[in-house]
Amino acid sequence: MALSLYVDGPRWRQHLQRTLAASPGVVPVVKGNGYGFTVASLARRAQWLGVDTIAVGTYREIADVEKRFSGSILVLEPWRPFLDAPTNNRIIHTVGRHQDLIALAALKERPRVVLEALTSMRRHGFAADALAQTSRSVGTVRVEGHAMHLPVGGGHLAEVERWMAAAPARRWFVSHLIQSELDGLSERHRDVDFRPRLGTGLWLGERGALAARATVTDCHVVRRGDRVGYRQRRISRDGHVLVVSGGTAHGIGLEAPAASNRQRFISLARGGLDATGRALSPYEIAGKQRWFVEPPHMQVSLIFLPVSVAPPTIGDEVEVQVRFTTTTFDAIHIS
Repeated sequence: MALSLYVDGPRWRQHLQRTLAASPGVVPVVKGNGYGFTVASLARRAQWLGVDTIAVGTYREIADVEKRFSGSILVLEPWRPFLDAPTNNRIIHTVGRHQDLIALAALKERPRVVLEALTSMRRHGFAADALAQTSRSVGTVRVEGHAMHLPVGGGHLAEVERWMAAAPARRWFVSHLIQSELDGLSERHRDVDFRPRLGTGLWLGERGALAARATVTDCHVVRRGDRVGYRQRRISRDGHVLVVSGGTAHGIGLEAPAASNRQRFISLARGGLDATGRALSPYEIAGKQRWFVEPPHMQVSLIFLPVSVAPPTIGDEVEVQVRFTTTTFDAIHIS
């Protein structure tokens, strides 16, 4: 019994092609759980799209993509001397420290690198003066361009322009710029090759083409006062307990930290419900999200369904609202 991802293939593929047509220099990001699709699957899809470069998150992910994608592989994590990092001609390393650049320059392979700017993200990279100085004295490495990783949400054009003025480069790899911002930059800087690194907006940008569904593996009639589950919590009213596929091993029940006041309010309200043993599940039955009986198990979840709602049949699938970037599916079906 599976937690499955269903993809409307024609609609999804059209979205991928439209996105690349709008910005031909796109570097698809293929990392983590592969946005729910798996890294290997997205590498094959990038090959089909005909792009010349993809980006992975870590050196460990190279093994999953190098046999499925024939182009260049940009690694987003910064290169460090202590990493067991391959340095073949297909790999582009991200460098944000002068001492790392010196160590790479000492290698006989003449590694390919991008020089990362320390943007307002404050994650890693060169300060503006150091980036400008380093780009003028890079030694034997092959510099593919500069890179900047920006906060999400757009509105960072002023920062982009400051970096471009402080450390000019013929190519900039950029993250988290919206299409109108990219179009404006390309118009103002015709001599610069902008390479937008795109993950969520590419693979998950057509959400209507994606559906997550869980299999109902069992169904039990319960009465008020019955005890259920690992924690033997009492059922508060008559109904059914559904056993559905999907648990902590799949990422069910995981949430990102609240990013807005509204999300914080929702989290606070849910926290109060959690304290009383109640938590709303991502499973939808008869048009409504239903309550967990208790926290998700490793591979299944227990869901309470009131007596007024007819339970689905064992073997049926129900809709699940998931975060694709934290969900591991048992099966992926692309039409």
